[in-house]
Amino acid sequence: MKKNKILEEILKEVDKHPEIMSRREALKYLTMSPLAASVIASASVGTSTAAASSDVKGKIVIIGGGLAGMSTAARLNNTISNADITVIEPDPMSVSYQPGQTLVAGGIWKLDDIQYKRDDFVPSGVKLIKGSVTSVDPDNNKVIVDGKEEVTYDQLIVAAGANLNYKAIKGIEGEITSAGADNAATKQTVTKNGLHSLYFQDGAKATWEGIQELIAKAKAHTGAEKLQAIFTHPNTPLKCGGAPMKIIYLTHARLVEAGVRDKVELTFNTDGGVLFGIPEYNDAVVKQFEARGFKWNFKHNLTEVDALNKVATFDKWKMEKQESEDEMGEKIITEVKVAEPVQFKYDFMHIAPPMKAPDAVGTSKLGSAAGGWITVNKETLQSSFFPNVWAVGDNAGVPMGKTGGSARKQYKIVVDNMISVMGGKEPTAKYDGYTVCPLITGIGTVMMAEFNWTKKPTPSFPLDPTKERWIMWLLKVYLLKPMTMYGMLSGRA
Repeated sequence: MKKNKILEEILKEVDKHPEIMSRREALKYLTMSPLAASVIASASVGTSTAAASSDVKGKIVIIGGGLAGMSTAARLNNTISNADITVIEPDPMSVSYQPGQTLVAGGIWKLDDIQYKRDDFVPSGVKLIKGSVTSVDPDNNKVIVDGKEEVTYDQLIVAAGANLNYKAIKGIEGEITSAGADNAATKQTVTKNGLHSLYFQDGAKATWEGIQELIAKAKAHTGAEKLQAIFTHPNTPLKCGGAPMKIIYLTHARLVEAGVRDKVELTFNTDGGVLFGIPEYNDAVVKQFEARGFKWNFKHNLTEVDALNKVATFDKWKMEKQESEDEMGEKIITEVKVAEPVQFKYDFMHIAPPMKAPDAVGTSKLGSAAGGWITVNKETLQSSFFPNVWAVGDNAGVPMGKTGGSARKQYKIVVDNMISVMGGKEPTAKYDGYTVCPLITGIGTVMMAEFNWTKKPTPSFPLDPTKERWIMWLLKVYLLKPMTMYGMLSGRA
């Protein structure tokens, strides 16, 4: 991918939003900014795998043709001579730019700004099966597609994403799969009457409509009590863990813009015990929440929604000590999780749903007991049980990092290590847990939270990463999508 192609795509994005920046201003910024130059350059870097590995042989199957799976296919195709690669993916829009759904939900982008066709990004020579994997048999090196077609492999890469498990919340039916199968029952509930979720495309669009409805309701509101807007964070790992906070920031910004912020209470209910898992970023977020007048409640997990009456029930939990006796009559003191239900009335609520791996992979021998995430060595991303199986992206069972930024690091590790194993060598490339959350804190500001398994900030640029910055907003809105779509999906960025 040549630099001028990346620049061309960036400028196309700029042209869509002339109210923020003109093309002339953008060119000036792109020319003068070391930050912009480094991002563009990253999309032009070639593969790093040793040329001596390029003649390895074997049939490679990739489950999932989203950003992670298709990028991995492209990088393998760039690296291995006469590669035999098959991608299995049913969704014709699988490579749509999921990180942009927050911007759609905040009214910054339109839905068609993030929609891309799978077939436009299949690497030359890579075979595509337009179906769903319905079972995996790693003992016999095969997968079954749509319950009937048997596909064998020498090496398997699992990039199946994460399913949105809305049905884990009473009052909401169905599950939206990572393969793009939107459940009609879910969409009937979580797209209207003040109940929203940006985690699927139609849901993102409906969230923006819901924010506009909240603003209209606030303008007409004359009561003494404030309208209630609730934002949730679930009790499972989730992709784009910052999205539940991004949407509260954007809702706040839109209410301020409309002059009705004082009429709406914004409350963030999280199952966790902190707002952000990295202490330095948590301190910054707490200050941002305080400055904006947000309320928040820890250890609150959404369990039920009465959509008709707009009542949400949360399990408010705590740890209690309980005594018991062992077989010898000795006292044993253990801590157990005890929950009591608490209810919140809402006028607007944004749900971040519980998530899990797709059943076909999560309930196979590749998955773990909790959530079905693929059990791997967290550094090499090789299966803990099957040396010819690898995981990349949201379904990888690693401690952190269900983000596009994580996948961008992981897919290179998987390619390098798999090629080493195919060549009879040990996997030596190591993933350090890098992840990034461009935390949108308003219309025009982003805190670029980068970190790894050290749980310390690991900024890519010589700037204080705990600060909200306009320059990071420009990176989020203009640079990251072209870098992903034309850098990462070509296997180079």
